[in-house]
Amino acid sequence: MTATVNSANRLQLTRRSFIRVSAAAAGGLLVSLYLDLPLIAQESAKPKLQVYPPDAFVHIKPDGTVLITVNRLEFGQGVQTSLPMVLADELDADWSQVRTELAPAADIYKDPLFGIQFVGGSNSIAHSFEQYRELGARTRAMLVAAAADLWKTSPSQCRTEASVVYGPGGKSATYGQLAEAAAKQPIPATVQLKNRPQFRLVGKRVPRLDSRPKCDGSLKFGLDLDIPGMKIAMVAHPPVFGGRVKSLDDKTARGVEGVLDVFEIPLVKGTGVAIVADKFWTAKQARDRLKVEWDLSAVEHADSTQLSAKYKELARTPGNVAVSRGDEKAMDAVTPGNRMVVEYEFPYLAHTPMEPLNTTIRYDGDRAEAWVGSQFQTVDQMAIAEVLSLRPEQVTFHTEMAGGGFGRRAVSDSHVQREAAAIAKRLRGVPVKLVWTREDDVRGGYYRPMHVHRVEIGIGPDGMPAAWRHVIVGQSILAGTPFAAMMVKNGVDETAVEGAVGTHYNIPNFHVSVHHPTINVPVLWWRSVGHTHNAFVMETLIDELATRARINPIVYRRKLLKADAGKLRRALDLMDEKSASWRTTLPKGHALGVSCHESFGTAVACAVDVSIENNRPKIHRVTIGVDPGIAVNPLTIESQFQGGSAFGVSQLMAKGAITLKDGRVEQRNFDSYTPPYINDAPIAVDVHIVPNSEQPTGCGEPPVPVISPAVVNALAALTGRRYRSLPLVSL
Repeated sequence: MTATVNSANRLQLTRRSFIRVSAAAAGGLLVSLYLDLPLIAQESAKPKLQVYPPDAFVHIKPDGTVLITVNRLEFGQGVQTSLPMVLADELDADWSQVRTELAPAADIYKDPLFGIQFVGGSNSIAHSFEQYRELGARTRAMLVAAAADLWKTSPSQCRTEASVVYGPGGKSATYGQLAEAAAKQPIPATVQLKNRPQFRLVGKRVPRLDSRPKCDGSLKFGLDLDIPGMKIAMVAHPPVFGGRVKSLDDKTARGVEGVLDVFEIPLVKGTGVAIVADKFWTAKQARDRLKVEWDLSAVEHADSTQLSAKYKELARTPGNVAVSRGDEKAMDAVTPGNRMVVEYEFPYLAHTPMEPLNTTIRYDGDRAEAWVGSQFQTVDQMAIAEVLSLRPEQVTFHTEMAGGGFGRRAVSDSHVQREAAAIAKRLRGVPVKLVWTREDDVRGGYYRPMHVHRVEIGIGPDGMPAAWRHVIVGQSILAGTPFAAMMVKNGVDETAVEGAVGTHYNIPNFHVSVHHPTINVPVLWWRSVGHTHNAFVMETLIDELATRARINPIVYRRKLLKADAGKLRRALDLMDEKSASWRTTLPKGHALGVSCHESFGTAVACAVDVSIENNRPKIHRVTIGVDPGIAVNPLTIESQFQGGSAFGVSQLMAKGAITLKDGRVEQRNFDSYTPPYINDAPIAVDVHIVPNSEQPTGCGEPPVPVISPAVVNALAALTGRRYRSLPLVSL
C-alpha cells in the first residue's frame, strides 16, 4: 500500500503518495490526496505525476462550510453520507456545516485499491475508509499548525472540536478563519489517526444528508437533467441481440412534429436506429412509427426452454475445477441410502432500477461534456472518448445522482454511453439526453445469468455432509471483458462460483466445477452476483440436511461451521439471541426459516417468520444479525439490510424471471417482470449489528443472498416440499 500505518497508528506517506494543498481562488483551503498506485500494482511500477482537480476532496470555505467530495456514485447506498462522516470525524468538523458533492471522473478519484473510479463489490467504505480518514487527519493537522503559528505556540498545545481550534489562554479560531493560512502550511510527514474510542461520528446513527431533498423532490437525478437547448434521443434496438438494420422506412416517424433526425447507429453488437426530438414523448411516438426490417440471420436465437435442457445435460458432466478439497472418490464409498442428488434452476434476472438508464452528452468537436449516473466513471469516460475520437481528459464527466443500479450501471462495454456518444457526434454543439425506457431495459439484456446446479451429497453417520460434488452451469460475466485477466482463472469465472467455493462450512471432501457456455444473451453482475444463486443452493441444502438429521437448523449450522468462521459465527449467535423470543411462539400456520452466509467480507444470519396467503409466501418478520466490522453509520446499514431484504425477495416472485423464445425476450415491463410489492416485502425487518472494531466491510450486497433461502426453508417446513427452481411460480 502506498500509505502505511505502524503499530502506533501513525500514517506515513511513501514516495508513491501525493498531496496537493492550495488556497482557493475565493478563499479557503483545498486538500487533494492521491494514492498513485492501486494495491494490486507491481511494486516496481513507475508512478506517474497527476494533474489534480482544483477542488478535490476537501474545501473549507471562509464561512466555515466544509465541502467534501465523494469519489463514488451515490445511488441509494448512503455513501454520500458515510464517507464524509469518516473524513469529518478525523477533521473534527462541525457536522452541521458539512456539505457534499459527487466527484467527476478523474484520476484522483480512482479507487485506491483497484485503480479505476467505480462503485461495485460493496467496496466503497471498505476501500476508502483509511483514505478518507487520512484526508481528514491531514487537513486537521494543517489547520492546527496555522493556529499555532498565529498564537506563537506549539501544535501540541492546541485541540480541535466542532470546526474550532482552541489554544492556550482561551484562544480560539474557526476553521473558516484559519483556512487560507492553513493552505500555506507544509504537508505533515505523519499524522496521528484517532483510536476507535475517540470517534465522534463514526459508529453513530447519523441521518443521511440526501434524505430531505429526496423527500421534497429537490434532489435531481440524471434523468431530471435539463440543459438549455437539450434534445432527447431514443434508440430502436433489434429484437434479437446482435441483429442489424436491413432496411429502414422512417418517413412516418420523421413526420411527427418535433422530430429532428432519424439515423442508424452502431451498437456494441449489431446496429440500431436513433431518433432525436425536442421532447421524450415526441421521440417515443416517432420510434413507435419506425418501420425497420432486421437482419437476424447471423445471430443465435436463444431459447430458455432449450437452454434449460442443455444446461441440465452439461451439469451431469464435470466442468472446469473451481475447488477440489479432500478425496475426489469419497462419494463412491457412500451407500445409496446416504446420498442426495439434486438439481437447481435459476432464470435470467433483470435489474430494473427505479430510474431508467440515461446519459447526456454535448460534443463540441475538440471537447465533450457528459452527465451520467455511472458506477464505472473511468470506463464510461474512456468509452465516450473513444467514440468521439477524443482523449479521456477531453471529456468532462459529471457523476449524476442515480436512482438505483444493482450492478446495471457498471457495464464494462459502456453500451449506453457509446450509443449516446454516437448520437451526440452527429449533433455537434447540442446537448443530447439518451433515454432508455423501462421496456428498453427489461428487454435490453445485461441480465444476471441463468444457472443450473447439480449437487451430490454423501451424508456421514453423524448427519453431516462427508462428501460434496457440485457442478454449476452458467454464462461467464467476465469473459471478454477487461476484468477477465484478473478474475477468470483456469476457465473458471470467480463470480459464478463465489459463495460456493469459499463456503465456511467444514465439508471434508468438497469439489466444485463449472461450465461456461457461450450464449447470445448479454449478462452482467446483479446485486451480490454469484452469491445470489450459490447461497440459495448451499443454505437450502444445509437446511435439508439439518431436517434429515433431526437437528435444530441453527445448532446444525453452528456445528458445521469451520473453527475460523468467526464473523459468521458471531452473526449467527446474535441472530439466535435476538430472534429467540418470537421463534418459540410462532402462531399456527407460521414457520421458521433460517440461513447464514458471508459475502464481500460481511457475515449475515437471517431468521424469518413465514406463512402462506393466497398461495404466496407472507413474510411477517425478519431478524438479521450482521458483522460488517466497524459500523460507520448503523442507520445506513439498517436501511441497507431492510431494503436489501425486499430486493432479495424479487428472486421468489411468480413473474420474477426473464425468459427468451426464438431469441426474443418475452417480458417487457413490470406487468410481466414483477418486482416485490408491499404485500410481498417483509412486514418488519430487525437488524442487529455485531460490535466489532475490525476494518469495515461491505453492506450493499450482503443483505440479498440470505433472505430467499430463509423464506424457502420456512416454506419447506409448511408444505413438506423442497423448492429447487426459481422463481416460485406455485407453492
